[in-house]
Formats: sequence, C-alpha cells, structure tokens
Amino acid sequence: MEVAVLLFDNFETLDVYGPVEIFGRLDKYTIKFYSLKGGQIENQHGVSALTDKLANISNEPEVFLIPGGLGTRKEVENKALINKIKEISNISNYVLTVCTGSALLAKTGLLDNKIATSNKRAFAWVITNGANVLWNKTARWTVDGKFYTSAGVSAGMDMALGFLSDRHGIEFARQVAFEIEYNWIEDKTTVLEIIPKMQARLPKEES
Repeated sequence: MEVAVLLFDNFETLDVYGPVEIFGRLDKYTIKFYSLKGGQIENQHGVSALTDKLANISNEPEVFLIPGGLGTRKEVENKALINKIKEISNISNYVLTVCTGSALLAKTGLLDNKIATSNKRAFAWVITNGANVLWNKTARWTVDGKFYTSAGVSAGMDMALGFLSDRHGIEFARQVAFEIEYNWIEDKTTVLEIIPKMQARLPKEES
C-alpha cells in the first residue's frame, strides 16, 4: 500500500519524517515522495528529498500525507498545487494532514462541513483558508471519514499511530510506538492540557 507524501519548499521536517518513520517500519506500506514539479525539494532546516511529480501518481494511494510548515503560507495561493492536492485526495483511500497542512487541504474545499484541526499556534491563520470547515481548536487530531488532520508537528506522529490503530488495532499501534520508543498520546480529543505542561518547562524570561 502506497503512502504518497507531498513535499514543497519549506515543509516542516517532523511533519514528514515523524509519520514516515512510523509507516516506513511496516512491510504493509511503501513510502514515495512527490511534489508539484518533481525534483529536489528542500526546507529551512536544510533537509532535502528527491521527489517525483504528482502527475505521475498512477494508482490510488492508500494514504496521501500533506505536511505543514512555513511553506504553506505561500502554497495556499498556488492554484496548480491546490488543484493537484484536490485531485490526489479524491483518488486516495485516506488523506492525512499534519500541522498547517490542513490549510492546504481546506483550500481545496474537500474539508467543507467536515471536522478538522491544525497547529494551535497558527490556528487563527489556518482557519482563514476554510470558512466552511468545522474547525476543532482543542483536538490533538481529528477523524472525519477518510480525512485525518492533526495539530502541530509532533501530533502528526500521534495521528499516524491513531490511523494504524483504526486500521490494524490498538495493540498493533502500541507495538509500533514501543519499537520506536515513542510516548504515544492516544487521546486525540485534546491538546490543551499538554501545552501548559510544556510551557512550564521552558526557562523563565529574565526580568
């Protein structure tokens, strides 16, 4: 089963490689990277990958993974890419977005009247790209039909494991999490209780 991963300039590293680590460990899934025009794609961290053209997707992907990152601010205005995202999403069995990747999917109209979430720190911007989306500001990740959307960055790994749990059972997903020594947040309903705990660990600003 193919996992088709969309890349664009300035994609967020963990948005991509967190879920790829999870899917890539399993014989059930084959990972392939795509971009609008193909070729080498690089992000602000200096991470690059060789991609094929989205137009060369010939079969129905099992999963179409759309990451976020700073590049989404530009790509939401890229009509050619948005049209391709819509086309590939329609033929894919499942569509998973990480972080602000949900803004790209929302721009296609496919999330209209569907529940979705995104990076909480960029939430105000993301929702401007989908006025008819049923945005959930508190969820770690959401599921509405074949569409999975997640909050920021590391939440993509939780969502990917949640997807495996839905498809193959929770013990299967827990085993994958154990193998990569990842503390899987199994509750998709809220991220708000996590953020204050993380903020409390940050160094206090000097007065």
